[in-house]
Amino acid sequence: MEVKNKYVTIKANINGAPKESDFEIKVENVSLIVESESKDVVVKNLFVSIDPYQINRMKSQSSSQGAINYATAITPGECIDTYGVGRVLVSHRPEFKKGDLVAGLLTWGEYSIVKEGSLLNKLDPNLGFPLSYHVGIFGFSGITAYAGFLEVCKPKPGEKVFVSAASGSIGHLVGQYAKLLGCYVVGSAGSQEKVSLLKEKLGFDDAFNYKQETDLKSALKRCFPQGIDVYFDNVGGRMLEAAVANMNSFGRVAICGVISEYTNASTRAAPEMLDIVYKRITIQGFLAADLMNVYADFLSKTVEYLQAGKLKVIEDVSQDVESIPAAFIGLFNGDNIGKKIVKVADE
Repeated sequence: MEVKNKYVTIKANINGAPKESDFEIKVENVSLIVESESKDVVVKNLFVSIDPYQINRMKSQSSSQGAINYATAITPGECIDTYGVGRVLVSHRPEFKKGDLVAGLLTWGEYSIVKEGSLLNKLDPNLGFPLSYHVGIFGFSGITAYAGFLEVCKPKPGEKVFVSAASGSIGHLVGQYAKLLGCYVVGSAGSQEKVSLLKEKLGFDDAFNYKQETDLKSALKRCFPQGIDVYFDNVGGRMLEAAVANMNSFGRVAICGVISEYTNASTRAAPEMLDIVYKRITIQGFLAADLMNVYADFLSKTVEYLQAGKLKVIEDVSQDVESIPAAFIGLFNGDNIGKKIVKVADE
């Protein structure tokens, strides 16, 4: 027995801003008959994650491609793997039964064949939250925000925290975790709608629209007259430069992403190195995979916050495989608010 699998691929390497014409929807047959000795698990995809880091995998060359398995280069014409949630259709592995809900490394498509050794975990159906949460807040976005802030930034209550791309999948969570710790939090975003969301719904102390600022250093000086202690950086470029200029002595910068530089190298900027030396500023890049040792603590705390209504989840959900290219492109145009997810099929 076979099913037709519709999936998204790239036609060729993408070395600039992605366009609809860079992508192709293909259809292949997927067998639902798996040999009894096979460790393959056939999964019907339900929700898949849309993340900006994928653009670095689509380039003909990127330093990220050799850094970690999750960031390896994507071959044009092949399925694109991503984090997602699905339901098991076929499995001979004892830990996965037909009908089980799972989260792990699936594909931008309707079905996934998950090989032994690839990331796949059974979900607890009694957790009581929407399945999409396992793609976002309970997935890599959530652990990146929680552990990246607490483990890398090492914040203290009362410190002054700046978050860029603060309405995005990770930034909107970082700001809330910071507020729960008792920090003063300011976020930057790309529209007045997003600024209002940060201040009125998510509890940020202040926020600004960076597109309306002619001088980012002055904007941050206005928001942080006493300086920045912690900067959670999602964008890189001139925002990093401005943040370092406004940092206090022994300030910490966690580099989560540099989306402003992914598709346009001309946006690169350099912080003032004398500031880094004389203010003794720590700048550290990190990956979610570095922080999985605190996942149990992260999940326990986050569930507690959600159940108490202390944490709000913002999701931007599109429908069907055909919407994946537009959803991905939208990340680089600032179209999304919160975590970008595509719902592939009904639960």
